[in-house]
Amino acid sequence: MPSQYGAYNNDDVGGGMGAYAFSDKTIRLGFIRKVYSILMCQLAITTAFIGMFKWNTAVNNLVKANPGMWWIAMIMMFITLFALTCCGDLSRKSPHNIILLFLFTVAESFLVAMFTIHFQTDTVLLAAGLCTVVCFGLTIFAFQTKIDFTVMGGALFIAVLILMLFGLVAIFFPGKTITLVYASGGAFIFSLYLIYDTQMMLGGNHKYSISPEDYVFAVLSLYMDIINIFINILTILGATRD
Repeated sequence: MPSQYGAYNNDDVGGGMGAYAFSDKTIRLGFIRKVYSILMCQLAITTAFIGMFKWNTAVNNLVKANPGMWWIAMIMMFITLFALTCCGDLSRKSPHNIILLFLFTVAESFLVAMFTIHFQTDTVLLAAGLCTVVCFGLTIFAFQTKIDFTVMGGALFIAVLILMLFGLVAIFFPGKTITLVYASGGAFIFSLYLIYDTQMMLGGNHKYSISPEDYVFAVLSLYMDIINIFINILTILGATRD
């Protein structure tokens, strides 16, 4: 976890309140409630976009007739993501951080919705249902397990790099089998990331934690984990039904 986001080693805090008083139960619970409240709003926006693209013919035709909208959304997504992840001070300033997060969510929701129009409606609904069950189960596991996943940050980052390289290879050697392998690997890695980011948010007895000031970054991390899990599950279902 980058230092600009207030991630710190809980072993250095000891029994005191620490730099961010994260050991205080009230502060921690308030932080968690804020993160999940914003996350639910993000997922609601994404669901609304998917619904419009799948069931509103006018919107569907408009998007298909204007492929340039995809590039606009992609550029906006990268700009806002860069601002939120690389500009620590900006991501902590309100309302700037919320505005950037909203723009990122809209752009990402647009891209996800465009991805879903290539799949049948029942496949999308099934993927959404499976994603909900998986994410809920992983979140409960992250809350309850005594295994500390916050020490796995480096290993998970390497796993993502390997996945990206595998994705480049898959572009030149397309096929059902390689698609299934790539999507399965992606679903597994981002499932681990969901546990990792959840425990980073929880703090407590975990070795590393994220500062309560960086609630926007915590929301962004969880949202991207869930979106990536959904996309990979949808890809798996789509490949198996072809």
